[in-house]
Amino acid sequence: MTYKNILIVKLSAIGDVIHALPVSYALKQTYPDARITWVVEKPAYDLLTNNPYIDEIIIFDKPKFKSLTGLLTNGYKFSQQLKAHNFDLAIDLQGLFKSAAISYLSGAPQRLVYCNARELSDKIGQRICGDHQNGHIVDQYLDVARYLGCKIDDVVFPMNIIELEAKKAEAIANHAGLKLENAYVVLAPGTNWPSKCWPTTHFAKLADELYDANIIPVIIGGPNDQRLAAEIISRTKIPPIDLTGKTSLKQLAYIIKKSKAFIGGDTGPMHLAVAVRTSVVTMFGPTDPKRNGPYGENHKVLLASHSCQGCWQRKCPQNSDCLSEITVCQVIDKLQEII
Repeated sequence: MTYKNILIVKLSAIGDVIHALPVSYALKQTYPDARITWVVEKPAYDLLTNNPYIDEIIIFDKPKFKSLTGLLTNGYKFSQQLKAHNFDLAIDLQGLFKSAAISYLSGAPQRLVYCNARELSDKIGQRICGDHQNGHIVDQYLDVARYLGCKIDDVVFPMNIIELEAKKAEAIANHAGLKLENAYVVLAPGTNWPSKCWPTTHFAKLADELYDANIIPVIIGGPNDQRLAAEIISRTKIPPIDLTGKTSLKQLAYIIKKSKAFIGGDTGPMHLAVAVRTSVVTMFGPTDPKRNGPYGENHKVLLASHSCQGCWQRKCPQNSDCLSEITVCQVIDKLQEII
């Protein structure tokens, strides 16, 4: 079958949208004449810009739909915007009620959703269960592309950083005291779950060890991570370069791309590092690296050895500091293996 207008629905979060990027590449390789539109929420929008495999980006402004009044005011208009594209295929990679509703409102006669869909989204779209349903989330998404006849020879994360963004990133780094041609390693202390965080005391010790090895530690993250960055800096002999809250996603991608390695937990910037082909040392506890770990080779995963590892709990019910047992020495050993 030939498709003319394909809708991808993957709204958030940053890491999840990155995981879905190879689907856009695979679809364009098989259906080069198809127009591909992606619906995404504002926080992850920057990840999709200047992507040669995505023809249009539609922002789903979630706050406008939270109330009944907002839904009634904006729902019809949004539905008409979608239907004007005459989609013949909608791919719901989110697998939740809100994404299923968007898929349905698009008017596409064929709607697909992966077999791990929740919140009744599998009642709106056709469930696709591929060979990788127990594997990495990237391969799960690509199972949908395989179902559509896409041959997956290479898994490509399209991340196009234009020259303007690269120059802005360089200027931001220079202003903070970092020259991107120097040897540096990116540290990401923040995550969206407390149980995924490696202790700031460990990051501080690691930063000192990196300086001793003539490698510059650079802390990155969003505005919400500034408290963690301040804790790390307060415990170091020499303050690391602090870029938390100072970059856009594409600027951050460029800074990570130029680094020697990325060190952090299961978080969006870790998957951003994978997308720009920077080697990763990551610490996992409550989540499963087989499903959510760094995709591909030349990455190192350190696992907490608790019997409850892989519990998928946002906050530890036992009040345990899940990742604290992973030592700085272990991280340095893994770092030495990749750089």
